[in-house]
Amino acid sequence: MNKVLGNKKAIALFVGPAFILYTALVMVPVIWSLYYSFYAGSPGLKWEFAGLKNYINLFSDKNFLKALGVNFKYISVVVIGQVGFGLLMALMFKFWLRKCKTVVRTLVFFPVVLPTVAVGQLFAKIYEIQPNYGLLNSFLSKIGLQNLVQPWLGQEKTALWALCVMDIWVAMGFYSVIFYGALLDIPDDILEAARVDGASGLQLFRRILLPLLWPMVITSTVFSFSGTVKMFESALALTKGGPGAATKSLSMYMYDNAFTYYKVGYASVIAIVIFLICVVGSAIINKFDVKDY
Repeated sequence: MNKVLGNKKAIALFVGPAFILYTALVMVPVIWSLYYSFYAGSPGLKWEFAGLKNYINLFSDKNFLKALGVNFKYISVVVIGQVGFGLLMALMFKFWLRKCKTVVRTLVFFPVVLPTVAVGQLFAKIYEIQPNYGLLNSFLSKIGLQNLVQPWLGQEKTALWALCVMDIWVAMGFYSVIFYGALLDIPDDILEAARVDGASGLQLFRRILLPLLWPMVITSTVFSFSGTVKMFESALALTKGGPGAATKSLSMYMYDNAFTYYKVGYASVIAIVIFLICVVGSAIINKFDVKDY
C-alpha cells in the first residue's frame, strides 16, 4: 500500500479520471457562468458587455432578495429536520425497533427513491381542500379542529412550511440509514460500560453517542445544506413557486431569468451567488467538526 501511495503515476491513475470529470462538470460551468455574468441579455440576442452592472442590480432587485429570503427560511428548517429526524430514527432502529428494524428501515427509506413529481402529487392530495378535503384537512375536521382547515398550498403563510414538511419526509430516511450505519460501528461494550456506571439515556446520548457520531452529523449537515441551497424540483412539483413568489427559490428565479426572460447574463450572476452560498456555508459547517467535542 505504501508503494502504491508513494507512486505518483498510481496516484494520477486513481485521481485523474475523477479530477477530469470534476473539472468538466463543475469547474468549467462555474467559470463559464462567471464569464457570462459580465454580459447582459442572451447570446445572439442583445448580447453586450455590462461589466459589474448585473452585480449592482442584484442588490436592488426585490425579487432576488425575496427568493434569497425564501432559500434561507427553507434551509434553516429543512436541514435541521432532515438531519435531526434522521438521527432520531437511527436511534429508534438501534435501541427500540430491533425486532422489526429491517421492515421499518425499508419503509422509511422508500420515499428517497420516489420520483419528485410523484411525491409532489402525493402531498398535493394530502394538502388538498377543494373539491374534497385532503388527508390533512380531513383529519383536522374529524378531530374537531375545523378552524385549522385551510388551503395549505394556496396561501403564502403556509405554503413554504408545507413544502418543508414534504422535503423533510422525503430525505430523512436517507440520513437515518447513514446514522444507523455509524451507530453499528460503535462497540456495545462502550454503551454497556456507561450503563453500568449509571448513565441515563440522555447522558448516554450526550456523553457517548453524540461525540462519536459528530463527524457523521457534520457530513450529513453538509449534504443536506448543499441540497437545500439548490432547491428546485420539489418546489416546482408541489407549488410551482407559488402562491405568488412564496416558494420561489434562487434556482427557480435563475431559471426564469435564463429561459423565460432570456437574461442569461443576469441568471449567471444568480448562479454564482448560489455557488458561493454552497461553498461558504459548507466551509462554516465544517468549522464545527472539532476533534475535542
